[in-house]
Amino acid sequence: MSTKNKIEIGIEVKKPVRSISGVTPLTVVLAPRKCNHGTCIYCPGGEYVPQSYTDKSPAIMRAMKLAYDPYKQVKNRLNVLKLMKHQTNKIEIIILGGTFLQYPKNYKYNFIKKIFDALNDQPSKNLQGAKKINETAEHRCVAMCIENRPDNCADKEIKEMLEFGCTRVEIGVQMPDDELYRKTNRGHKVHDVIEATERLKNAGFKLGYHIMPGLPGSNKEKDLKLFKLIFEDEKFRPDQLKIYPCQVVEDSPLAKTYKLIKYKPYTQEETKKILSKMMKMIPDYCRVMRIMREFPKEKLIEGLEKLDLRKDIEEEFRNKGLKIKEIRMREVGFNQKNLNLDVKIKIIEYNASNGKEFFLEFVNKNDILFGLLRLRISNKIAIIRELHIYGQALNLGEEGFDSQHLGLGKMLMQKAEEIAKKKGFKKLSVISGVGVREYYRKLGYKLEGDYMEKDL
Repeated sequence: MSTKNKIEIGIEVKKPVRSISGVTPLTVVLAPRKCNHGTCIYCPGGEYVPQSYTDKSPAIMRAMKLAYDPYKQVKNRLNVLKLMKHQTNKIEIIILGGTFLQYPKNYKYNFIKKIFDALNDQPSKNLQGAKKINETAEHRCVAMCIENRPDNCADKEIKEMLEFGCTRVEIGVQMPDDELYRKTNRGHKVHDVIEATERLKNAGFKLGYHIMPGLPGSNKEKDLKLFKLIFEDEKFRPDQLKIYPCQVVEDSPLAKTYKLIKYKPYTQEETKKILSKMMKMIPDYCRVMRIMREFPKEKLIEGLEKLDLRKDIEEEFRNKGLKIKEIRMREVGFNQKNLNLDVKIKIIEYNASNGKEFFLEFVNKNDILFGLLRLRISNKIAIIRELHIYGQALNLGEEGFDSQHLGLGKMLMQKAEEIAKKKGFKKLSVISGVGVREYYRKLGYKLEGDYMEKDL
C-alpha cells in the first residue's frame, strides 16, 4: 500500500505528545481509601489522599478541589483539553488512585456512570443507559483503563470490568519475585501474577504491567534478570509497561525505615544505565507507556528527581542509530522526519499464557509503526484485544491527511478475520470501547453481551 498524503501533527496543539498516539487520555481520580492488604513499603497515601499519591501531585490537587467527584473531574478536564486544542471526540478514561475494584459496589457503579454522564453531557437512568448514549455521543469513551492488583482478577472482577466498559487493565507486578514481594509487603505472590495475566488476556483485555526496579532487597543484576524473564517466560509477556524506579517518598513506610535497612535508591546514572538495558530487551509487541512517577520534589526524600529521563535515553538511542523494537519509539507520530508512506502488514506470532498471540502491524521499510492489532486464540476463543491506528487524534469522521483515515484499521480487521477463519473459528469477538461500537458495526459486528462479535 502506498499513499502520497502527508501525515502532519498540528503545530497549534499544546503538549501534542498527549494525543499523538491517536486518542486523548483523561484521568479520573478515586476518593482516598487504603488497600485491603495494607500498604506496600514504598507507597504513600491511602488515608487523606489516594493510595500511591501525595497531596502535591497535580492530578490529586485537581481532584481534591472537585471533592473527587468523577462528573466534575471529567467536565473540568474536557474544558482544559479543548483550551489546549486537543481533540476530545475520542477519549481514553484512565482511573487512578488505588485498587478500584475493592471499593464498595455502589461507589464503583456510580463512579463509572458519572464518567459517562459527563462525557454525554446528559444524565441517564443507569449505567447501561449511559453507555448506550455514549456510543454516538460527541465525547466518546473509546477505551478505559482500570488499575488492579494481580490477586484481584478473579471471574467476578473481570465481569465487573467488562460491564464498566474497561478495555485495558494495569496490574502492579513490580518485579516477579516472591522474596521481593515479602520484603515490600505486596500481599500476593508470583503465581497470582501468572494467573491474572492469563485470565485478563483470555477476557480480551490489553494488559499492562507496572515495573519497579531498585526495590529494597534487589540489585541491578537481579532487576535485569527478572525483567528479561518477563518476556522470555511465556507465562508473562505483557502488552504494555510502566517503569517506575523505586523512590523514597514522604509518608510511605519506606520513608520511616530506609536508614535502618541501609536502603539507597539507584542514582541518576545507575537508573539511566539499567533503563537503557531494559529498553533494548523489549519486543515488538510491547509499548512502554511511561517511565518515572511524577512525585513532587518536596515529597521526595531519596531517589531520582529527573522526570524526562526517558527523553534522554531515546535521544541517545537515535543519535547512536540503535533500532529499538518497543512500540512508542516506532510510532508514526514520533517519527515524522523523512517519513516513508509505503506500508505493509507484518505478523508476529508468539505463545503467551497458554494461548497464541498474533501481533499484526502496519509498518514501512524503516519499521515505523502506523497501526496494530492484537489477536488472541485460546480456550477455543478467537478475540481481538486491541486495534489501534497511530497518528495525532482527529475528530470522529473528520476528513484529513492522517494515518487514522487511510483505512488501515479495516485492513487489519480483515486480516485478523482471515487468520481466525483459517484456524477453524466460526466467530470472532472484539473487546471494544463503548465509543467504538459504531465503527465495528460498520464492519459487520454486533453487540453480544460485553463484546462485539461477527460470524465468519
